[in-house]
Amino acid sequence: MLTEVDSMPCNNEHDAKFDKTLISISLIFVFATIAMLMAFPESSQEVAKNMFQGLTNNIGSLVQLFAFVIVCSIVYVAMSKYGDIKLGDGAPEYTNSSWLFMFICAGLGSATMYWAFMEWAYYYNGLGLNIDAQTNEALRTSLSYVMFHWGITPWAIYALASVAMAYHFHVNRAKGLNLSSLMVSVLNMKEDSTASKVLGRALDLVFLFATFGGLILTTTVTVNTVSTGFSELFDFQNSFLFEVVLLALITLTFTLSSYIGISEGLQKIAHAACGMCFVFAMVVLLLGDTTFIIDYVVNSLGLTLSNFVEMSLFTDVTNNGTFNKDWTVFYWLYWLTYCPGVAIFVTRISKGRSIRQVVFGLIAGGCAGCWFFFGALTGYSVDMFNSGIINAPDLLNTATGDLAVAQLLANLPFGTLLSVFYFLLMMVFLASHLDAIAYTVAAVSTKNMKQGEDPARPLRIFWCVMLSLLPLAMLYIDASLDTLKTAVTLTAAPFILVLVLCLFGLKKFLANHKFEK
Repeated sequence: MLTEVDSMPCNNEHDAKFDKTLISISLIFVFATIAMLMAFPESSQEVAKNMFQGLTNNIGSLVQLFAFVIVCSIVYVAMSKYGDIKLGDGAPEYTNSSWLFMFICAGLGSATMYWAFMEWAYYYNGLGLNIDAQTNEALRTSLSYVMFHWGITPWAIYALASVAMAYHFHVNRAKGLNLSSLMVSVLNMKEDSTASKVLGRALDLVFLFATFGGLILTTTVTVNTVSTGFSELFDFQNSFLFEVVLLALITLTFTLSSYIGISEGLQKIAHAACGMCFVFAMVVLLLGDTTFIIDYVVNSLGLTLSNFVEMSLFTDVTNNGTFNKDWTVFYWLYWLTYCPGVAIFVTRISKGRSIRQVVFGLIAGGCAGCWFFFGALTGYSVDMFNSGIINAPDLLNTATGDLAVAQLLANLPFGTLLSVFYFLLMMVFLASHLDAIAYTVAAVSTKNMKQGEDPARPLRIFWCVMLSLLPLAMLYIDASLDTLKTAVTLTAAPFILVLVLCLFGLKKFLANHKFEK
């Protein structure tokens, strides 16, 4: 690192250090951004919209092509002889179910629950593949694009970064569990050189900024949905103060979980979040028109798989369409903001597992969880629209998506009870997700963290509080979806290069791997 850091005890370790410079620069960034948003809310959002359009127009097609290459590459690695490589000694630390639940909570935000009800409505109002908006074909195809955006490609992106990081940490015995250590190794730089220190500091800063960018969208959408839902449910005026109270409760929950630690805290809250999600999706499936939902999901799954290549590379260039830039490119960049954090977290909990287990665990486990949850909630929402009961696409245009979610929940049998359950579940899911992210951020800002060790509790708690501040500013200015998208894309863009290096680095690691005879 560029400057000396103070030595402080870190849980099980005695030689770990807090990186005060890294933490200080991050705090300056956070508070400067908050000040700008609150002082100039309207102009900030206009600038954000222009930046989003400029970025996606310039690099959108390359992002789509690279994501497709990642899918092909990581699946090949998992199916080859390299899939047998074991990441670390000994047996896996966590059971299969705990392992799956924890990385699903790390890789998915609670905003997933909003998108599960409403994403199809955005697509129905303007879909890709040259399908006319607000037609029966658009309705038939909407869920297939939802499954595409929450399916194979994003989980393959996670898998590439996770395998590269896990190999570097568990097989190459890296000294630190952070992105800079991996990149220095990939580029064959000397660890103590000035160049490697500068690169390491820059990467760690970009990682922290990207983490904040991704959480802005997830946390803001979640709190907006929950606050609107409770105000509709119990008939009171929604307000910024109420949103602050909700965010404070969520922060308190994941801070306590982070203080307890992974085994006693995060593992249990991840079990609770995933278990509650499964129960809720199953209840919606059974209380809704079960036959319609299942038929719609099966049909959509077929469309997703049969059109996967076209969806991956569709740019609509001759028609001047923007769907791929507004949604596909945005989503790949959205997932990229979480990629380094997820890779660090998956590395931490995957010791003793093979590359094949990590790749197919992430892709198969992630897709199965997302497709079941989205299928049940989207299928119910589409059925309500198709039956003329609740017009979610129209509410999206004339009111808000949050209001549509509240009405969809209220229309279910035992609507009040299920609404409360749903909103509490969103809060638990967000707490679980933020807990995992706070761990990875603390790990990055800790020097010399070794295998089996965790960042210091005070540092984890500190980041728990910091991670809630930027979303609070977005709630204050009532940021639009375009503004939230910009926060994601701008902070994710630098990680395209990082992911390219992960791909080449993994190729180098595997080419030099010595198999036991």
